[in-house]
Amino acid sequence: FGALVFLGCPWRAYLRLAGGDWNAVFGILGLIAGIGIGIVFLRTGFSLGRNHPAPKALGWVMPAIMVTLLALLIVAPQFGRDASGNPVGPIFFSEKGPGSQHAPLIISLVVGLFVGFLAQRSRFCTVGAIRDMMLLRDSHLLKGVLALIAAAFITNLILGQFNPGFANQPVAHTNALWNFGGMVLAGLAFTLAGGCPGRQLFLAGEGDGDAAVFVVGMIVGAGFAHNFSIASSPSGVSAFGPVTVMIGLVICIIIGLTMREVKA
Repeated sequence: FGALVFLGCPWRAYLRLAGGDWNAVFGILGLIAGIGIGIVFLRTGFSLGRNHPAPKALGWVMPAIMVTLLALLIVAPQFGRDASGNPVGPIFFSEKGPGSQHAPLIISLVVGLFVGFLAQRSRFCTVGAIRDMMLLRDSHLLKGVLALIAAAFITNLILGQFNPGFANQPVAHTNALWNFGGMVLAGLAFTLAGGCPGRQLFLAGEGDGDAAVFVVGMIVGAGFAHNFSIASSPSGVSAFGPVTVMIGLVICIIIGLTMREVKA
């Protein structure tokens, strides 16, 4: 919910900054603040429990779902026609907005596989980078984030897409308070969960069942946010966005206070 109030996950916050969107500065500051709050809970014993081996079949569930969705995208089966005579299928395509602005399928697959390989091997995590720097003074992951920003910045310059300023940024609003507040919630939630959305996707691909549940939660949460007027839009913060962020912060704080390892 917090990310959709800001209009972007941590990855997009950094990419927006690289494109000259100064609204992203407030989001990144909020992300750092949320991670800082999460670190307080980590230092006081917060834990979601130890990892346990699980049946191999469990690890294949999320990859199998993703492969099935890819197959449906490629085959594009039709289940009939609606009242207007338009074909109806299990896969729907956005005709406008961010969902309609995507690269061709083959390019998406090639780049996705390449980025996924690099991220898996390097343990890339936009939240873990800040967490490790603040908690352990380890800059290994932070170097990856800085490289991401630098590469995106250079690419934007080459393509003439660097547009510095606050107004008229793509899929962004200028409400600094809730850009900050939304990402405080996101940073706190992702820290308690153990990684940013991208990292959870990579872990789910490795067979991590907990990460797979996290991914399902993101999908369901995004559906709720868009269908119940929680997500922001370029015109501004939605009616229920701020109160949802505050409720989310309270819930995360309660989780942080109660999910602690008790030493015998």
